[in-house]
Amino acid sequence: MPFFPPFDTHTPRLIEAAAAAEKVSAKEAFEAAKELGTAEAWNAFLDSYPTGFHADLARAYLEKLGGSAAKPADTEKPDKAEKAPASDELPAGPNADLGGRRLLPEDSPWHQDISQSPVDPNSEKILNRVGLDKPLRADFGPEWEGAPMGIPYVVVGADQERVPMTFLYADESDPGPYPIPPDAPIEGGPNGTGDRHVLVLDRDGSQLWEIFNAFPDGNGGWKADGGAVWNLNENQERPARWTSADAAGLPILPGLVRYDEVVEKGAIEHALRFTLAKTRRAYVPPASHWASEHGDDDLPPMGMRVRLRADFDTSGFAPEAVVILEALKKYGMFLADNGSDNFISGVPDERWNVDNLRQLMRVTTKDFEVIEMTGLVADERAK
Repeated sequence: MPFFPPFDTHTPRLIEAAAAAEKVSAKEAFEAAKELGTAEAWNAFLDSYPTGFHADLARAYLEKLGGSAAKPADTEKPDKAEKAPASDELPAGPNADLGGRRLLPEDSPWHQDISQSPVDPNSEKILNRVGLDKPLRADFGPEWEGAPMGIPYVVVGADQERVPMTFLYADESDPGPYPIPPDAPIEGGPNGTGDRHVLVLDRDGSQLWEIFNAFPDGNGGWKADGGAVWNLNENQERPARWTSADAAGLPILPGLVRYDEVVEKGAIEHALRFTLAKTRRAYVPPASHWASEHGDDDLPPMGMRVRLRADFDTSGFAPEAVVILEALKKYGMFLADNGSDNFISGVPDERWNVDNLRQLMRVTTKDFEVIEMTGLVADERAK
C-alpha cells in the first residue's frame, strides 16, 4: 500500500493538516489512514472528509475497530472527485439494461486501446503452455440446466437497505454493511455450487459491491468468502497481495460481455475478463493478487492481458461474434481467475443466440498475443 508525504505513521493528525492545506485528495488520505489502521487515524480522516464514498468506507473500518462516527447531514468538505449519476439514468433490478455504458472512468486501464501495444517477449512461450489449439468459449448465454449461464448483477438505488456481512477472509475484504437485496441474483442460481458471485451496482452512488461464494445468512444479511467495494469514479486498485471478489483482485462487472453492448449498441468498448486452468504465482497491475503455487516463468500471471491478432479475419462470423472479436483486437482481455481455458465471462440473458456465440470456438489460443507485461510481481519462492 502506498505511502506519501507528509504523513508519518506516528502522527495521523497530519492527515487533517494536509487536507486543510488541500495537499492531498480524499483517496490519498484514505490510503494513509488505512495503512495506519487505528481508530485515531480513521477519526482524523473523517474530520477532514466527512462525506462521500471514502467516508462511508472509513466509518465501516472504524466500526470494525469498535468505534463509531456520525454521518453529517450536511458537508463542508465534499469529495470533489465524486460525481454520482442521476438515479433516473439507469433502471433498477436484476441484469437491468445499462444502455451500453462503460462503468469506469474514461482513462481506466480497462478502456485502454492496446491494438498497437508491444508484444511481451515471453508471449509465445506462455501461449504454448496454455495450449495453442484450445478454443475460445463464451461462458455465458441463456439458461442452462435450470440455472442462469453467466455472472448476473443487480442495479439498486440509494434507498436499498444495507445489510450485515460476514466474510471468511475479512482481512482482505471491505467491511459491511452492503446494499444487497435479499433476492439478489447469484451466479449459478440459489443452488449453484460454483463461484456464486453476487454483484450489486449502486446507480446513485456510482459504487460497485461484489462478493463471492455468497449465501444469505438467514437473518437478513449475507455471508461470503470475501468482498470488495469499488468507486466507479476512480481508477482503484486493491492493496498489494489483496484479492477482491475475483482471484486477480480486479472488479468483475466492468469486464463482462453484456447483451446491451453486443446486440443493442453493437460495440464493446472495454477489456473483457477470462480464465485459464493453470496460472503462475504472480500478477501484473492492475491485478493485485495471485492464486497459484506454480512459479514457472512460462505460466500466465493474473492480470495478464492478451489481444486478438490484428490480422485475424472476422468475416463469416455472426454479428454478435464480430462485436466480441473486434473488442478483443482493440481492448483485449484480462486474466482474472482460475477456471476453464479461454472462457470469456458475460451476463446471462435469454436473448443470447447460442449458435452465434459458439462460433467463437473457431478462435484458438494461437490467434492471440500477450501484450507487454510491466510491473510484474512474482513470488520468487514459488517453484
